[in-house]
Amino acid sequence: MAYTLEQLNAASPAEAAAMLDGLYEHTPWIAAKALEQRPFQSLAHLKHLTAQALSQSSQEAQLALIRAHPELAGKAMISQSLTTESTHEQGKAGLTDCSPEEFARIQQLNADYNAKFGFPFILAVRGPRGTGLNRAQIIEAFARRLDNHPDFERAEALRNIHRIAEIRLADKFGAEPMVGNQVWDWHERLAQHSDPGFAEQGQLTVTYLTDAHRACAVRISQTMRDAGFDEVALDAVGNVVGRYRAAPTAQNPKTLMTGSHYDTVRNGGKYDGRLGIFVPVACVQALHQADRRLPFDIEVIAFAEEEGQRYKATFLGSGALIGDFHAEWLDQTDADGVTLRAAMQHAGLCIDDIPKLKRDPSRYLGFVEVHIEQGPVLNELNLPLGVVTSINGSIRYVGEFIGQASHAGTTPMDRRRDAACAAAELALYLEERAAQDGDSVATMGLLQVPSGSINVVPGRCAFSLDLRAPHDSQRDALAGDVLGKLGQIARQRGVAYKLEETMRASAAPSDASWQARWENAVQSLGLPVFRMPSGAGHDAMKLHEVMPQAMLFVRGENAGISHNPLESTNADDMELAVRAMQRLLEDLATS
Repeated sequence: MAYTLEQLNAASPAEAAAMLDGLYEHTPWIAAKALEQRPFQSLAHLKHLTAQALSQSSQEAQLALIRAHPELAGKAMISQSLTTESTHEQGKAGLTDCSPEEFARIQQLNADYNAKFGFPFILAVRGPRGTGLNRAQIIEAFARRLDNHPDFERAEALRNIHRIAEIRLADKFGAEPMVGNQVWDWHERLAQHSDPGFAEQGQLTVTYLTDAHRACAVRISQTMRDAGFDEVALDAVGNVVGRYRAAPTAQNPKTLMTGSHYDTVRNGGKYDGRLGIFVPVACVQALHQADRRLPFDIEVIAFAEEEGQRYKATFLGSGALIGDFHAEWLDQTDADGVTLRAAMQHAGLCIDDIPKLKRDPSRYLGFVEVHIEQGPVLNELNLPLGVVTSINGSIRYVGEFIGQASHAGTTPMDRRRDAACAAAELALYLEERAAQDGDSVATMGLLQVPSGSINVVPGRCAFSLDLRAPHDSQRDALAGDVLGKLGQIARQRGVAYKLEETMRASAAPSDASWQARWENAVQSLGLPVFRMPSGAGHDAMKLHEVMPQAMLFVRGENAGISHNPLESTNADDMELAVRAMQRLLEDLATS
């Protein structure tokens, strides 16, 4: 019989401790510390308090917890001396059925890992959906994490321990994340479609208007119909638009717009953009199943293009809704020489209808977007959700230092005009200057010596600059200092330079009232409100130009990595995102 939160809150200290026994391997003090703060508002609240108790403990206590865990497929499993919980978990992952080769590989990894870190490898083997990783996935994660820095790996071990405890807690309380599991499954099915050349390698790539892209649109459309949307259509730029109508009693109802993009970067992850489509789809499905209507329409849009991978133009999907689509973009070509116009015509899109997509902002309440964080902050803080305060403004440049190519052996160090050293000095300044602001970031992502040679002082060095900050004034101050330093470096080193601004995007601060709705939603789940800027660009930036917007971030696993196959989140966090959005909808309906 599963426990209930009410039972836990009402139990005596001894009874409550018994209910949470085994949550953390041989380490009951963590649950005991959290129990001091009863009553719990939710299981999410309890999970947060246990994570907080561990984070506030000493490094020695944290290492003791890690070392209390058994090795995967280790001596304790062989001798059948694992705890009941660990026996279940290792069995569910198939570690009790390893082939001789797999067992030998894991034993070697165990030895190598212990030699490097001094504690056993910890992995939540039941995985992000709770149903279990397979042995190949476990071995791959084991080998990959051997390359981590010891401090990072200790923190990663603790994060996996919290995930293990989260799953064990759900087992104790019969709290399987049914909606989160469904959202997870929707992502898995959509990830079956990938562009040629990537699909064969098991990599996910979906670029604008390829066969895989159009297959995604079909699948999303069907998912929306199955969820109970009243209308689902493909528009003139390839957006999938689903609408759930307001209650019949609503007088001249307005619309809440939400959604995100379904295209990907090359060899990317499954959740970037797509999480912001499926979370609101799950909300509409719940309304439909309950035969409920709200006093406003809900428009969920799966934007066809955001990443700018096939063509130079970006935000084609959301930009078209605010009238930002330029006819000259139609003549852009992809790597195969196919124009954007030809690709749209081949996909059966009516280019002449694009101007008709522009929305009337007066008919909309606003735009909200759920998105995986794409960074390490929430992951490091053990927080499942974060409220976005602003989407960073950015400026991009491409440039080149021009010095003098000369013989590497015969040119004295004080006579050189080394273009690469000039770029290197600028790169180090970027790092130093951005750190002064705390939440500014600056990156030299491209660095190239054309026709370079090992024995030639570089005469030319091409580079890029990507500068971002939560406010335009902060961004502009950063850019001013960087450009000033660039000129100073050029003068001191006797090199010339070229620089071209290629992109300038204004910051998009969250609307105060909509941000407050997200904050109330997070608090309603028993979680603390964590406010953070978004360093990445999102479709919300485009809608910000014509209507109020605000975003909710969902924690990413694997240190929050994104634009990478390791991008991940878990079904429990997905469920919390759905519940947060449901609360936002309810609050909006009663306001």
